[in-house]
Amino acid sequence: MKHLAIVIGLAALFQTPPPGTAAPTIPFDSSIDFLKYSPDMNLGEVLAVAVNSKGHIVVLNHPGSATSGPLYGNASTQLLEFDQTGKFVREIGKGVYGLGYSHSVRFDRYDNLWVVDKGTNAVVKFNPAGYVTMNLGRRPEGPDDPAESYYRGGRGQAAAVHVDGSFRQPTDIAWDSDDNIYVSDGYTNSRVAKFDKRGAWIKSWGSRGSGGQHADENPGQFNTPHNIGVDRQNNVYVADRGNRRIQVFDTDGRFLRMIHLNVPYDKKRHPVLGNLAANPPDETAPWTICITNGATQFLYTTDQEPGRLYKLTLEGRIVGMLGESGRDAKQFNWVHGIACPSDDVLYLADMNNWRVQKITLHPERMTKTATGSR
Repeated sequence: MKHLAIVIGLAALFQTPPPGTAAPTIPFDSSIDFLKYSPDMNLGEVLAVAVNSKGHIVVLNHPGSATSGPLYGNASTQLLEFDQTGKFVREIGKGVYGLGYSHSVRFDRYDNLWVVDKGTNAVVKFNPAGYVTMNLGRRPEGPDDPAESYYRGGRGQAAAVHVDGSFRQPTDIAWDSDDNIYVSDGYTNSRVAKFDKRGAWIKSWGSRGSGGQHADENPGQFNTPHNIGVDRQNNVYVADRGNRRIQVFDTDGRFLRMIHLNVPYDKKRHPVLGNLAANPPDETAPWTICITNGATQFLYTTDQEPGRLYKLTLEGRIVGMLGESGRDAKQFNWVHGIACPSDDVLYLADMNNWRVQKITLHPERMTKTATGSR
């Protein structure tokens, strides 16, 4: 059955547009000042944003450091909640032990807030009142500078062995219809970890490895699984950023298909951060996963360069795209997280622009020519 799944998954690659195929541009509006807070609450790097069933928005922000000591030893996570109008409500989790350098926030269907902390190797669950009700993983002890074995490959040593129930720089979280928990784990472990709804360990799958010469080889190997999501059919989507692909699995970790972002772009345009690459890849790297919950589910994802947001079917067909890298309104500087409370209203964690952008898509304005260009 494993080999059959791989054959089916590789066949599904052809549902994405072949390299060199254009995709329509979706008109959109952007607001960068809808959040209302005082000048002494300026945001730093915004890594994630989440929206609950009431429309309240939680921003995962890394402002100025809150502790003393060497820079690498400082905790910087700040969780700010705003109501549906953008008015500041409260700070969540101030001083909580498991929050150091958090990477993602997500609401589950019960409006519990889950925080995935790359720095402390922990996943913390807050109930709607703001109390911690579950912790997965364990924060490393005392020393400011982690041991050599903490780092991916041990700074030149052999990669660390996976340990059930523990994380090594986790990145994101998602749930299936039975409330099983999936954690993309992450920068070092390069796997997906699965727990039941009570936090009991079930299994993991994946290992660190290359996507191969054509970026569609070696399914189940990851190079920084950076975001994760689950659709209503319980398919698990992993943004395999370093391998420039999204991998799709069932809940047991059986590979189903690949999705690629292979729409043409101006490779001579200088990136907003970094050197101009000599031979940029045809596929760009997906950083994010957000799956809508409307009558027809769609998948949203973003790349670093050329800095676009993509709307896809769950099968991987690119419906449209928008935006570009930059520092102006309607431009993005490493979108690190997405919240998609509806098909056409999105909140983007515009990381290096130190802001949240509220995006309103207008697919009804897409021209027939653009829509038919695919």
